[in-house]
Amino acid sequence: MTVHLPESKLTGNEPMLVAALTDAVVDVYGEWARDLVGIRLAGVPAGRYARGGKAVDAAASVVLGVRTGLFDRPDADRMTTRLGAALTDAITRVLGDDLRAGTVVELVASPPERTFVGGAPAV
Repeated sequence: MTVHLPESKLTGNEPMLVAALTDAVVDVYGEWARDLVGIRLAGVPAGRYARGGKAVDAAASVVLGVRTGLFDRPDADRMTTRLGAALTDAITRVLGDDLRAGTVVELVASPPERTFVGGAPAV
């Protein structure tokens, strides 16, 4: 996943945030998913995150790559809702609840044949 956050909030909190985001995914999928969670944190300098044409410094953006099969499951609505809530909760638990209203979580689906790890198709 790639997470864009205000630099001022992120600095010094990286280890706690990585742990919280990883645990959020594990809480939804199960312990088997822990080693599959990859996180890239990107700090956004003040004034460089905007919504509605205005700079905001209480926002976060999470883009999480998931397998397309997630959306085919009978419990897809419940699983996707849990992921969105768990990731938002992880961010606000570590960085502050003022980020909650401005946190956007996007689940981006990819079929197995379009996912590669170490240059080889992921299974």
